[in-house]
Amino acid sequence: MNRYLEPSEYIDWLAPEIIAKASHLAEGLSHPEAITRACFEFVRDEIKHSWDYKMDPVTCKASDVLTHETGYCYAKSHLLAALLRANKIPAGLCYQRLTITNDKSPFCLHGLNAVYLEKFGWYRLDARGNKEGVSAQFCPPIEKLAYPIITQGEADLPEIWAQPHPAIIKALSLKSYQEVADNLPDIETLPTDKSRKSIC
Repeated sequence: MNRYLEPSEYIDWLAPEIIAKASHLAEGLSHPEAITRACFEFVRDEIKHSWDYKMDPVTCKASDVLTHETGYCYAKSHLLAALLRANKIPAGLCYQRLTITNDKSPFCLHGLNAVYLEKFGWYRLDARGNKEGVSAQFCPPIEKLAYPIITQGEADLPEIWAQPHPAIIKALSLKSYQEVADNLPDIETLPTDKSRKSIC
C-alpha cells in the first residue's frame, strides 16, 4: 500500500502548495470518506478540464494543475491523487478505454482515480468535471463515474497504477490542449505490466 502514498515527479504532493491545499480541504474533517469527498469535489468542480474550456497550458504535474487550475482528465487525476496522499489516504490512477466521438472508433484512454477507504476497499472516482451528460459523484460503495462502458471496444482497465503510465506523460508533454486532443493515447500504448495491481 505504501506505493499509493509515495510522492513522485508527477504526483508531487510534497510541494508546499499541494500540502497547503490538502490541509485546507481537510480542515475540520476527521473521516477519510469526508476528506476524500472534499478533495474530489474540489478537483472535479474547481479545476477546469482543458478541452471543455479550451485552456492552455497543458499540465501534468499535480502542482502545475493546481497552480494553473486546468488539466486534462489525466492531469486532474494526478492532482486528486496528490491531495489524497498528502492527507495520508492511499490513492492510485485508473484508465478506461472510450470512444472519442459518435460512439465508434477511434478510441482513447480516459484517466480517473481509485482511493482506498478502509470501510469499502478500493473505490473508483472520476474528477474530470461534470457537464451536460456527465455527472460523476462520490457515493461509496456505488460508483458513479463520468462515462459508462457502452460501445464494443470500450473497456474498464482493471489495474490501479501507483504512478502515471509513460504514454500519458508523453501525451501531456505536447504544447497545447489542441495537440493533446489530436494525439490522445489509446489502449494499444499500454503493454502488460505485472507490477500493476488489480482493482478486484
